[in-house]
Amino acid sequence: MANPSKPKNRGLGRGLSALMADVAQDKPDEQSVEDEPRRADMLVPIERIVPNPDQPRRTFNQSALDELADSIREKGVIQPLIVRESPRKAGEYEIVAGERRWRASQLARLHELPVLVREYSDTEVLEVAIIENIQRSDLNAIEEAAGYQQLMERFGHTQEKLSDALGKSRSHIANLIRLLNLPSDVQAFVISGQLSAGHARALITAEDPSALAKKVIEGGLSVRETERLAKAEKTPSQPKAEKSYKSSDKDADTRALEADLSAAIRMKVNIDHKDGTEKGVLSVSYDSLDELDALCGILSRGA
Repeated sequence: MANPSKPKNRGLGRGLSALMADVAQDKPDEQSVEDEPRRADMLVPIERIVPNPDQPRRTFNQSALDELADSIREKGVIQPLIVRESPRKAGEYEIVAGERRWRASQLARLHELPVLVREYSDTEVLEVAIIENIQRSDLNAIEEAAGYQQLMERFGHTQEKLSDALGKSRSHIANLIRLLNLPSDVQAFVISGQLSAGHARALITAEDPSALAKKVIEGGLSVRETERLAKAEKTPSQPKAEKSYKSSDKDADTRALEADLSAAIRMKVNIDHKDGTEKGVLSVSYDSLDELDALCGILSRGA
């Protein structure tokens, strides 16, 4: 049943404090006798509750679900799920937060669940899902990156807006999104926990990320060792020149910062940091006078 007074989407971060309050109250997925049950808006048959198709979290630990199901069999569902009326099918409710409890309740053979019904837009549902999982550190780096990319591609948000709304630095968001350029098998290693996000960042510039990833896993290499190995395996395509030397000598964080700045101003940015000092040179390349004018405008606004 549609609500004619349903508010329009007012952009990422709209009412973020209210979203955070719901997530904070919904946060516990563990069952505890000390938990104070929150009064639900209603009880809904479990077959009328459906997961959010845009849920950034794709992997659920089966043993943890089994433990939660045992707790639910004994005490019931203490914290109601946050849901919204499904925009796809009348009479159904889409999960905004609490998919673990929904999955565990199916294992526990519950017939209905307590829910809190909220009016969220598609953007807000995705935002809440990301906030909820990040607060619990439940998302792996690839899932978190995919969530950020969804917000950017589907809803047109910039890295700057994501940074402000979600409390993450722009470089953190940019570094994670770059991981989605890795081959699917390397991404799978990150999802399974065989590689960290730091390892994955070091592999982005490798000639053969898949082969190098297997060496890293087999050898139990650290992130720094992986970075050195990635540099060593590069085959120079031109004689050593000052530009080539500087590029290959940069660490992953410097390259990530260059990519972040380039994406922000849509021009090529080069950072040449002098080893052993806090000095360096930042250069911006433009292809036309229009781009130069745009850069001057950006610098003027920041003054």
